[in-house]
Amino acid sequence: MKYFYYPGCSLEGTAREYSLATTALLAALGGEIEELPDWNCCGATAAESCSRLLSLALPARNLAIAEKAAPGQDILVPCSACYLNMRRAWDKVRHDPATRRQINQTLEEEGLAVSGSTQVRHLLDVLCLDFGADAVVTRLQRSLAGLVVAPYYGCQCLRPYPVFDDPEAPSCMEPLIQATGAKVHPWSMSAMCCGASHMTTKKEVGLALVGEILDDAKGADVIVTVCPMCQMNLEAHQKKISRQRGKDLSISILYLPQLLGMALGLPEKDLGLDLNLGIAPGFMEKLRSPLITQQANKADAA
Repeated sequence: MKYFYYPGCSLEGTAREYSLATTALLAALGGEIEELPDWNCCGATAAESCSRLLSLALPARNLAIAEKAAPGQDILVPCSACYLNMRRAWDKVRHDPATRRQINQTLEEEGLAVSGSTQVRHLLDVLCLDFGADAVVTRLQRSLAGLVVAPYYGCQCLRPYPVFDDPEAPSCMEPLIQATGAKVHPWSMSAMCCGASHMTTKKEVGLALVGEILDDAKGADVIVTVCPMCQMNLEAHQKKISRQRGKDLSISILYLPQLLGMALGLPEKDLGLDLNLGIAPGFMEKLRSPLITQQANKADAA
């Protein structure tokens, strides 16, 4: 399986570990990725406040580049915010002829045009539907038995486009986590908002939302996510929230590819585990369980 890889801005900066882990994991699973040439920022949240057309033309330019380079090849997007913007542009191009004409008038100066023939897919979509739990089981090198993992989806990978899971009760991460030998933490916050950019504009709101998530994660060893904004919000403010609530709410926050990569025996450096802001004491000892042999794993699977 081959994909265009769109890292977006965050994965080249504050979320570089997400990019490292994603590319390492996909290679280990047998996926082939090619970075989208000459890609540009998706517009994040700022573009729409400046111009509706700009907010659509920026992600649509990436779609047009992919269509021109390799028609029909999917674009894989790890960042949930980038995915949302790209998917929104794709949806407008496909279903709104007037907006498509406006976008293409903007793109024609570069000799580009977009038709919506290229699919935009979130990393979680690809991991769950193109590879699945069996791909993890057959390549398992390190059992994560003893770990309790809280899967956190956040908002943007499933809302407002419920393409590959139920946005109100998502579950597609669970088979992947269970394939590593880990247990899934039973909780009700997996699809609740972390506050997103409110953490900078209305910090008290962001802290309250993250506090509820961390509180409900008690009993888990780690929260895994697939969104750079979620990862940053959940990871960076634990000390302040713990002080506010009068209890220790520290917990490790990993990207899903980091967790799966450890189970596949990939080196910690390749997964960017040295770049995470904070990992709870004792967690890495659990994560570094002894390697198992492929033969033993196949026997267990049988």
